[in-house]
Amino acid sequence: MSTKFFSKTFLMAAATFMLAACAGNTPCPATDTVPQANAGEVSADTQATPQGNTPAGEKSAASVAKPTSESPSEQSPVFVSNTLDSYRLASPDSIPATTPHKGSSADNIVRNSPIPETSGAPDPYTAFPALVTRVFAYADSLYAQGLTDSASTYLQRFRIIKPLWTTWETQADSMLNEFGKTRAEKAKAFEPYVLTIQNMNRVQAAYSMVKETADSLITLAPGDSLVNWAKNQMQIAYKNTLAKAKKEYANIKSLADDHAQFKEAAQKANELQMRYRDFEKELSIQALVDYIASLIATNDEEAVKYWESHDPAEALAKADELIKASKYAEAKDILNKLKSSKLRKEANAKYQELANTFCNAQRKTTSQIFAKAQKQKDAAKKKKLLQDAIEPLDKCLTEYPENSQKQKVIDNKQFLEKELAR
Repeated sequence: MSTKFFSKTFLMAAATFMLAACAGNTPCPATDTVPQANAGEVSADTQATPQGNTPAGEKSAASVAKPTSESPSEQSPVFVSNTLDSYRLASPDSIPATTPHKGSSADNIVRNSPIPETSGAPDPYTAFPALVTRVFAYADSLYAQGLTDSASTYLQRFRIIKPLWTTWETQADSMLNEFGKTRAEKAKAFEPYVLTIQNMNRVQAAYSMVKETADSLITLAPGDSLVNWAKNQMQIAYKNTLAKAKKEYANIKSLADDHAQFKEAAQKANELQMRYRDFEKELSIQALVDYIASLIATNDEEAVKYWESHDPAEALAKADELIKASKYAEAKDILNKLKSSKLRKEANAKYQELANTFCNAQRKTTSQIFAKAQKQKDAAKKKKLLQDAIEPLDKCLTEYPENSQKQKVIDNKQFLEKELAR
């Protein structure tokens, strides 16, 4: 027999063997059609390029030389890691292998993986879906290049993760159970602190007391949940105490402004400052202390004693009569004295009424003089009348510098001054 005859016989035997292999569970060789390189080039590429570093979608001779599995319709119902390892594809660097190496377990993968920094820990809720999206995209890119066998084998690698996922879930449940026990033990140990803080806030105890207890709890490192809870309880106590302090502040100011109880108000203001040192920025308690001190300095002690033997209500009615009679100076003296009585609030209100009445009268006088000036043809006489018209406005600003019509009076004066400048 000739050599040619033996060659043909050998080729036919090899083909028959391959068909028999495909009929069973053994995956057939990849049939993706790509340009072939010569044997020498394939060997060189295989040695130069490490497995797992082949760029995505690259039609290299090395990738074609690797055997691939059947199409999805022909794939074996079960794949084990040993079978998959024999058909492992070179994936891009950006897509890490998701199956353990032969001989390793999911528990080893979890335990031996580097622990990420807290600030950079991945969020499983977003990280896994993103990785799956990249896997499908890579499979699509292989299919788009006509590498159907390679795409199928790549997705089969993805399919066999399911048993690992079950193992990971079991591991997670085990760890959660362990963490839960530890948290329960800690919660029991820190329960007295928790109950104390809850009771304090229930009765709206002072912020300083709640803060002291909460800080003690945080110092013991009870865990993230209790630390956050303690901080939240401090914020609640802060708001409660601030509201209480504002109410006390208003009462003290009213005691001084409305009832002329200056000494009592000063004492309460000092006590308020001592009890609420943490709230100076929000309340400006020092300003209140200084304000009451100024009231004490400007109010005569003799006037305070005077109202111990005289009726402030009668004096207030007398001042009202004097205002109606245009006896403004007498009314002003009585009202200033009444500011040192228990009717200080009413006296202040009546004082504002007096100021408005007086200034309205001055503005009326100014208006009458200005009307005369407008009719005057002599320039010198007109100028004199305009000067006279300004005087009543100056009286208003001098006698009652803080009256409610102050801006109107100033505007009137500026208008007359412009007339004079013409």
